[in-house]
Amino acid sequence: MSPSSTATAKSEQPYVLGTGSDESFRLGLQHRLWSNASFSLWIRAGVQPGMRVLDLGCGPGHATLDLAQIVGPTGRVVGVDESAGFLKQLGQEAEARKLSNIDRVLGDAQHLDHCLPSPATDDYFDLVYVRWVFCFVSSPGEVIKGLRRVLRPGGKIVVQDYFNYEQGMTIAPKKEAFTKAVAAVARSWRARGGNPDVMGELPRIAKHHGFEIDHLDVQQRIGRPNTSMWHWPWTFFNAFLPKLVEMGQLSREECDAALKDLASISTDETAFVLLPPVFEMIASKV
Repeated sequence: MSPSSTATAKSEQPYVLGTGSDESFRLGLQHRLWSNASFSLWIRAGVQPGMRVLDLGCGPGHATLDLAQIVGPTGRVVGVDESAGFLKQLGQEAEARKLSNIDRVLGDAQHLDHCLPSPATDDYFDLVYVRWVFCFVSSPGEVIKGLRRVLRPGGKIVVQDYFNYEQGMTIAPKKEAFTKAVAAVARSWRARGGNPDVMGELPRIAKHHGFEIDHLDVQQRIGRPNTSMWHWPWTFFNAFLPKLVEMGQLSREECDAALKDLASISTDETAFVLLPPVFEMIASKV
């Protein structure tokens, strides 16, 4: 049985970082570099064989594929994303890996009632994984409300997302052009309704919608030149800053200066990039 899909034709509205092949590659690298944090969080949340898991905002499905292997043939993973292109990639990769326990659903995280019907008794999800999604939506409360509808009693939402983004993301030694570029990144997210500090609000929102906060912590890392984590900020800024020029959030000169700042420390073993703090939350439906 091949992975099923409800990914039908739709006027696609790409998220602010884009849905092209460059972003797909970057997301794959990002997943690998942060996979140890994700797996640790899944273990803490109790992901195990036989579970029904929803991967919300799954993108090309790097986490979806890992989760499908964990829940095994007796479990099921549903990946929801707004990008038909990303869902197509997920389907191709699932088929290549012979994973038949993945469903793909084209839909908006803020309108789950449009793409996920009210579950039957045996179709509630045991767990929902939401990584770097809430920072891009305008109505996180609607997302939480939708997740409560499809979760079984006691089911968990597992979140990784940002807080203190602009202050927490910098290079050392600090450089003015790069600092301006980080501010432009955050500004571009807010211009489309997102919030790079959403984790400052999410525990309260989850509590309001009937969830108990089981776990709240933060992962703070640095990227040093000639280390694997260095390639996370390197690929992000080299791919995204030119897009900010197209959006009018940065001038070409500001973009070039920021990338020059980053390149200037790429061979300096005493320099580093302080990466944006990634907060994690596990909350249970009560």
